[in-house]
Amino acid sequence: QVQLVESGGGLVQAGGSLRLSCVASGSIFSFSRMGWHRQAPGKQREPVAAFIRSGTTDYEDSVKGRFTISRDAAKNTVYLQMNSLKPEDTAVYYCFANQKDQTYWGQGTQVTVSS
Repeated sequence: QVQLVESGGGLVQAGGSLRLSCVASGSIFSFSRMGWHRQAPGKQREPVAAFIRSGTTDYEDSVKGRFTISRDAAKNTVYLQMNSLKPEDTAVYYCFANQKDQTYWGQGTQVTVSS
């Protein structure tokens, strides 16, 4: 059973930065895809950024140029550096990982951006 534990959320003013961390219980290279989704109040969960097994990255259009996904394999950790935050980035951010036909989720971490 894969476990994912997020941290790093919080309250920040518009224009500020936060870095989220997601620690996996196993090697991050065992996942075909790993990254972040978010869910704002009253909205569906949406993808934000992810690593594909090949090492390439994928970003949702609204965060391109502002968010950066990175990883530290030695720590089994994936990060999401979020800069130039906007009020519309307010959401619960979830780490996810795909392994074979399973998708695993973290418990989520709240990010609130005030205007």
